[in-house]
Amino acid sequence: MPEIPVVRNIMSVNDALAAAVRRQLDAAGVLALNIMASPGAGKTSVIMRTVEALKTEMTIAALDGDVTPVDVEKIARTGIRVELINTGGNCHLDANMMTGALSSLDLTGVDLLLVENVGNLICPATFELGTHYNVVIASVPEGDDKPYKYPAMYRGADVLLLNKIDMLAYQEFDLAYFRHGVEVLNPGVAFLPLSARTGEGFEAWLDWVRRAVARQR
Repeated sequence: MPEIPVVRNIMSVNDALAAAVRRQLDAAGVLALNIMASPGAGKTSVIMRTVEALKTEMTIAALDGDVTPVDVEKIARTGIRVELINTGGNCHLDANMMTGALSSLDLTGVDLLLVENVGNLICPATFELGTHYNVVIASVPEGDDKPYKYPAMYRGADVLLLNKIDMLAYQEFDLAYFRHGVEVLNPGVAFLPLSARTGEGFEAWLDWVRRAVARQR
């Protein structure tokens, strides 16, 4: 009996839906970022500080992939529109979930859509969402070996944020070793060390977002 290429078919369907999502975002003039990281790396903190810094310059909305609205409620306190994508326990978002979420999120006038993916360094790397850029957040407390252990995630990053650099003095983190692992997988990727807690290095990230939004406009 011939083998049925189920996985290939699933990914083909997802990619087709992702392409439709991208067309919808482009038609609305919205720049969308797929923000990925392991649990605790600081996705929500980075999102909230980004919103607070830019919300007077542009209109921002957010989607959060999770099973509870804990992070949605935090992000909502910044005053932007934010919706929960209930993943039902799945380890990643996919284009079908994005399609459903966008049907209930009014994109009129939105410049920037921040999509907080599920905290995981494996599953989210595989599924296209239709967003324009993949933003991967690493953090100092996680250790310097993550590019070597999760190559697919780092290979697919358009931007890599190294969060919690205020902890470099307290952690055994070999920055050169980390950077080497990243460069082998993804030469020339935008690499921005920062701290969402102190704001150190954050302006470089904000400038990157401003440029990306301007290009989309």
